[in-house]
Amino acid sequence: MTNREAMLDKLADLDAEHAKAVAGGGERYADRHHARGKLLPRERIEQLVDPGSAFLELSPLAGWGSDFTVGASVVTGIGVIEGVECMITANDPTVKGGASNPWTVKKVFRASQIAEENGLPSVSLVESGGADLPTQKEIFIPGGKLFRDITRSSAAKRPTIALVFGNSTAGGAYVPGMSDYTVMVRQRAKVFLGGPPLVKMATGEESDDESLGGAEMHARTSGLADY
Repeated sequence: MTNREAMLDKLADLDAEHAKAVAGGGERYADRHHARGKLLPRERIEQLVDPGSAFLELSPLAGWGSDFTVGASVVTGIGVIEGVECMITANDPTVKGGASNPWTVKKVFRASQIAEENGLPSVSLVESGGADLPTQKEIFIPGGKLFRDITRSSAAKRPTIALVFGNSTAGGAYVPGMSDYTVMVRQRAKVFLGGPPLVKMATGEESDDESLGGAEMHARTSGLADY
C-alpha cells in the first residue's frame, strides 16, 4: 500500500466517524423525531442561520473512542444570525433524549471558551433530559461551570439566548432559566426540574406537563419565557 492509499483510508475512516456523529441516535430515532413534527439539531441550525452563510461546526467527533455516541449528543459551532456571528449549541434529542454525558460537558465547555475569547453571543437550541444518570457523578460538579459561564457572559453584555423545542428537565432546565432571553415553542416546550411523576412522588400533588412547565405558564405566570 502506498502512502497516498494509506492516507486515503484514514480519511475514509474519518468520514465514517463523522457520519456517525451526523446520524446521532440513528435512523429509527431520527424518524420518530420527524414523525413528531420536529427537526434534528443540524436542521434547526440550518433554519436559524442566515441563508447562504457558513456554519463552522466545532468538535464534531467528541466522544470518539469512548462508550458514548460520537458527537457527544450535542452540536456546537459558529454561525451567522442576522449578520452577527454567534456561538450555537444544539442538543441532539435522538441520543438518549439529549442527556449530557462527560463528553457533552467538555464539548460545551470548549464552545463556551471560544465564545468568551471572541466576544460571541450564545444561542442554545434546547431539548435535553439533563444529565446522563449513570455518569452523573462525573458531571455534577464540573457541570456547574456551564451555568457560571452563562452568568459571566450576561455580565459581560454578551447576550445569551435559549430556544426551547421540547422537554428540558433537570440540568436541561437551567440553560433557559439562566439565559437573558428565552423562547419556548407552545404545546411542545416544557421546562421544569422534575416532571409530574416526580412531583406526585415528592408531594402527592397531581399535575400535568403544561401547567407545571409549559410555554404558556412560563410566559404568563413564572416569567421565564419571553416569547
